[in-house]
Amino acid sequence: MSEQVAAVAGGVVGGILLLLLLGIAVYLFWKNVYFKASYEELTNPASPVQAPVCLQEPNVARTKSVPFIVPPKFHRQAWIDMINGEQIQEDSDLYVTPDSGPRSSFHSLAGAYLVGAINPELYRFPEDKSETDFPEGNIGRLWFSVEYEQESERLLVSLIKARKLQSPSSSCNPLVKIYLLPDERRYLQSKTKRKNLNPQFDENFVFQISSSALYQRTLKFCVYHVDKQKKHILLGQVIFPLKNESFSGDGKVIVWRDLEADTLELPSEHGDLQFSLSYNDYLGRLTVVVLRAKGLKLQNERHAVGVFVKVSLMKHNQFIKSKKTTVVPASSDPLYNETFSFKVDQQELDTASLSLSVLQDSEGEETSLGRVVVGPFMYTRGKELEHWNEMISKPKELVKRWHALSLST
Repeated sequence: MSEQVAAVAGGVVGGILLLLLLGIAVYLFWKNVYFKASYEELTNPASPVQAPVCLQEPNVARTKSVPFIVPPKFHRQAWIDMINGEQIQEDSDLYVTPDSGPRSSFHSLAGAYLVGAINPELYRFPEDKSETDFPEGNIGRLWFSVEYEQESERLLVSLIKARKLQSPSSSCNPLVKIYLLPDERRYLQSKTKRKNLNPQFDENFVFQISSSALYQRTLKFCVYHVDKQKKHILLGQVIFPLKNESFSGDGKVIVWRDLEADTLELPSEHGDLQFSLSYNDYLGRLTVVVLRAKGLKLQNERHAVGVFVKVSLMKHNQFIKSKKTTVVPASSDPLYNETFSFKVDQQELDTASLSLSVLQDSEGEETSLGRVVVGPFMYTRGKELEHWNEMISKPKELVKRWHALSLST
């Protein structure tokens, strides 16, 4: 009796397993046929499914946005339209690419939901206009980088390129001389580029200088054209004071500067001083930027410590206030690039003036090397009066000029 029961139970279990295997086989067969039919429908050229606007034929206006879609495996999840806040239903239109045009990874995303788009313009880097925007009267532009190695006490200068050079002849053979002022006797020189107004230099130079003296120095780049007789003709120069720079960061920073013309072919008898003037009528502020001097006649150079400029504000020829630049090492061509401001009401411009004196410091003793006064018609004439009037006519603009020094009386 027990043998009959075991036989019946074994038959029942075997039947169930057989039915289970048949069910799995039928399911796999149905799944294969269903997905094959779906694939043929999606890839059929005659399929009426219409592509999104961003992927239609070339004659249709295209958007510059990039589609952002939800993969098919998330179909069973409820998705919310991130723009309108509406729920996307299960029967949403399928996102299918057309057969025409190059194939892409979107072909593998049949059945995906289109939920939005990404605007590539929001992720573009700002356009570098340094090679396209040149102001009127520009005579050229120079690119370089500066880096300082603290351990080896080396100043590394990379000369990169120049653009839009203005040559005095039909062709241009540029080269660049690099000075570390105040030493103008020694310089480093680039290779000469043949017949090129937009030379690419890509050259590296090294100056040995201690960290204590670094911020008292100034880099000077002189761009020359070499003519057929090997004569060097100055096209322009760049003055780059190091005292305003920070060398603590990592890596090099590329700097560009417009070339300046050396307008003074010969210095005046006692030298010349270059400075800028600006007046802000809203704030009642007079600004002076002392830039540099040239051709100074130093006295007793052996005992000369340095040279500085004293800027004094005068009203009705009475002294009001004065400010001084830092004392730079004694040189006939010192560089400052320092800014000073004075409080002057607009109604006082007709009675105010500025006196700029260049003084030599010789072991505690100050010696005047020259002086220039700028102001209204009451006190000045010629270039000094023109500079003052141009400052007033161009409020909030820096007006830069050279002035000949005269000995103080």
